[in-house]
Amino acid sequence: MSLLVVGSIAFDSIETPGGSVEEALGGSATYFSYAASFFAQPRLVGVVGRDFPAEHRRVFESRRIDLTGLVTQDGQTFRWKGRYHRDMNTRDTLELHLNVFGTFEPKLPPAYQDSTHVFLANGSPVLQGRVLDQIKSPKLVMADTMDFWIETQRDELMVLLPRLDGLLLNDSEARLLTELDNLVQAGEAIRRMGPKFVIIKKGEDGAMLFSHDGVFVVPAYPTPDVVDPTGAGDSFAGGVLGYLESDDSPPPGRLRRGMAFGTVVASLTVEDFGLARLQRTSRSEIDARLEQYRAMLSF
Repeated sequence: MSLLVVGSIAFDSIETPGGSVEEALGGSATYFSYAASFFAQPRLVGVVGRDFPAEHRRVFESRRIDLTGLVTQDGQTFRWKGRYHRDMNTRDTLELHLNVFGTFEPKLPPAYQDSTHVFLANGSPVLQGRVLDQIKSPKLVMADTMDFWIETQRDELMVLLPRLDGLLLNDSEARLLTELDNLVQAGEAIRRMGPKFVIIKKGEDGAMLFSHDGVFVVPAYPTPDVVDPTGAGDSFAGGVLGYLESDDSPPPGRLRRGMAFGTVVASLTVEDFGLARLQRTSRSEIDARLEQYRAMLSF
């Protein structure tokens, strides 16, 4: 069993009502792989510039994340700067510099081509498809997308969807893709487009799972300490797919448990800036919070 993530690595500068941080280690592949590392040993494919410091590499290595697929190119690492509104559900992008990530063409090391579980982090569906072309026989492939790709590469996304086991997107993206306001209708409509299951993220309102076993809904874990929501979605995905890679029991329970673990990991991520909270987290703390979460859902 092996878990592969292909996505961005970035320096994030973040402003929230509770404070700010400059050039924290971020990016979709970063949050996903770190979250998944509590359950598996992820393989990471991404690109950084010559300005990427050795201490950031050690952050990955401390969690036994395989960096064979991390490419260093001349230039600067991807940078993003954003400001969150008081409700923490909306944010403004103040600066975006793709730098070396803007021209990155992922090429998998030969040792990665036998990966069984694959997460295609938010990116062009064309590039996501090219990554899939390089994998021999994956058991489970999940991808993320966003409104930009739905609007600019819809046809390419529609070609990709039947190749996926799971699609991850938020509520506004689900409505945009399907032109349906009702999320239950939208989730089922997306599943008919090809993926075996669809997960619709709803931020502080939790997430919805649509599969052949029906609809499954989880609320967000009610943490009072929301400091920085950046990376919550990718941490959620890392918790889901990391758990699925570690559990080969039959559905539907396995996928539902993955949703619960993803929710718990995301709730930890938001309690500090960047990776700071996850770096203070242990698997035993995740398991303990999962039991608290399970008790909250019992009636």
